[in-house]
Amino acid sequence: MLMLNLSGSKRRLVLSTLLICAVILELAYCQKEAEEQRTTPGRKPKPSKPKLGKSTKSPRAVTTKPKVKATPAAPPQTFLTQVLNRGKFKKVGESVSVQTGDTLELRCRGSPVQWSVPPYLEEDDDGRLRIVQHERYGVLTLVNTTGADTGEYTCYPTYCEDTDCRKEYDKAVKVFVFFPDPQELFVPSSDYYEVIQLRTNWPTVLPCQVTSPEAKVTLHREFPPVEVAVDGTEISFNVKKGFTIHRPRPYHAGALYCVASLGNLRQSSTKYMLIYVNYPMAPPAPVIQASPSSVAVGENLRVSCSVVGEQDVVVEFNWEYPGQQIGRPLYTQESVSPVGEGAARQQSQSVLLVDEARDVDQGTYTCTAQNLQGAKSVSTTVKVVPKAKPKKP
Repeated sequence: MLMLNLSGSKRRLVLSTLLICAVILELAYCQKEAEEQRTTPGRKPKPSKPKLGKSTKSPRAVTTKPKVKATPAAPPQTFLTQVLNRGKFKKVGESVSVQTGDTLELRCRGSPVQWSVPPYLEEDDDGRLRIVQHERYGVLTLVNTTGADTGEYTCYPTYCEDTDCRKEYDKAVKVFVFFPDPQELFVPSSDYYEVIQLRTNWPTVLPCQVTSPEAKVTLHREFPPVEVAVDGTEISFNVKKGFTIHRPRPYHAGALYCVASLGNLRQSSTKYMLIYVNYPMAPPAPVIQASPSSVAVGENLRVSCSVVGEQDVVVEFNWEYPGQQIGRPLYTQESVSPVGEGAARQQSQSVLLVDEARDVDQGTYTCTAQNLQGAKSVSTTVKVVPKAKPKKP
């Protein structure tokens, strides 16, 4: 009623004032409500607890997914890197070359790792070789290098249980390191001659290791002086291994040596004396026989043991017999004779002689025949009976 008596301008002023007051009151109420919802500093708001038997999201049943066990990460693959100048790293391949006098530094990932080096360094490295194990990798360092250091360097990851550690050979990483020497094309050796067996059942390797992979290497026979043909099948060459005779035969025997040439330099290697050995294809198969199997006291006994096998294969015989218990001496006769035409096979035989048999000679006789492939034993039993009494006239 009061506003009706006011003029138009005054009425508008009162309405504006009331509107402003309403806005101010609304802002104050919102601010208070926000302050009540604000949590106390340093404390987390208490989560609302759902009522038992009721879902807080949806009335549908929720199926819990089974937990999947995490698969452990595979161990990092072992590999070798070469540490170069100025902290540079290079992953190595099957072989690397390092100039003589320079430092070889190899880093192998693993904790711990073990190393193998050329035999020359294992015997005497003059303090030039150093191996250090860090937390995650091992380091091999070789200083003042020479051509003699040429060879294979291997890093073995190691598996340890408490204080017992073993090499993991299947995870080993290898690198063949050449140390080119301007004066020495072959890796130095203290032996003037090296004897090598040529076995019929096994390839034969003539090392002939060179210090530079660029050297050209040929194989030669000392007498008669001739270069040996290398066809890649019967004889092959690998710069890291040397010459391999894949199927040794008697004609490969003799004195051989290698010749290396690089630029204007030409040198000869150690001489290799190749000795042919007819290696047996299988262990012997002996046959034993006593003659007679029953002997009277005072009579002589012969027990023979024979083996038929390849020509030129040596067979050794050993005996076990009852008389050993009282120290009866061993008397044997051994012989080798060809079998069949062409002498392709031979018979090796050993005969055990027992003179004037006694009761103690009764029992088991065992013959063991042995060659380079193995041994086999066979036995027979001999019975000694009382001497027959002469008949009365």
